[in-house]
Amino acid sequence: MKNSLIILLFFISGVILGLFHFLPDVMVNNDFSKYALYVLMFLVGISVGSDKSSWKAIKQYKFKIFLVPVCVIIGSLLGSLLISFLFSDLKIKEAMAVGAGFGYYSLSSIFITEISGYTLGVIALLSNILREIITLLASPLFAKYFGKLAPIASGGATSMDTTLPIIVKSSGKEYAMISVFNGIVLTILVPFLITIILKLL
Repeated sequence: MKNSLIILLFFISGVILGLFHFLPDVMVNNDFSKYALYVLMFLVGISVGSDKSSWKAIKQYKFKIFLVPVCVIIGSLLGSLLISFLFSDLKIKEAMAVGAGFGYYSLSSIFITEISGYTLGVIALLSNILREIITLLASPLFAKYFGKLAPIASGGATSMDTTLPIIVKSSGKEYAMISVFNGIVLTILVPFLITIILKLL
């Protein structure tokens, strides 16, 4: 919860600074988001490569473990598609691209901004931050009423890091490896799915 609020505060601070022109011209006139993207991708690569326990999960649960991220992908994209019909000015592929962020607000919002502009990027940022906050607050309820995998599905890409503690607390330690694996797979797929949805569909 604390991390989500910090990210949200940074975003709001950026909006205020930009709105009232408190920033130097070099920051306003240059797009530094792509450089942030390069750093994020590098850090994601380090995270995936150094987490040996995630590779052990593949052997332990075999192919069944792949069903979790597959179902999260299908559910997120289908839900986003249905939501798109409620907004006349939001294209189906744009709504699905936002859903394809799977809670990974920093990476997905940058990719979407690069491809479709700042408006959709901000929607993606807020939507995916909200997904993480809901997971942090409602995981115990999700586990109780919808099953032990529900908090993992809700957390999406964040199930391997920021929402992992609350997922383990709500679902049990035996679901930790599934949660980590789910988060890693979704994190890897986020940039590819967003690009495919926005550029090829």
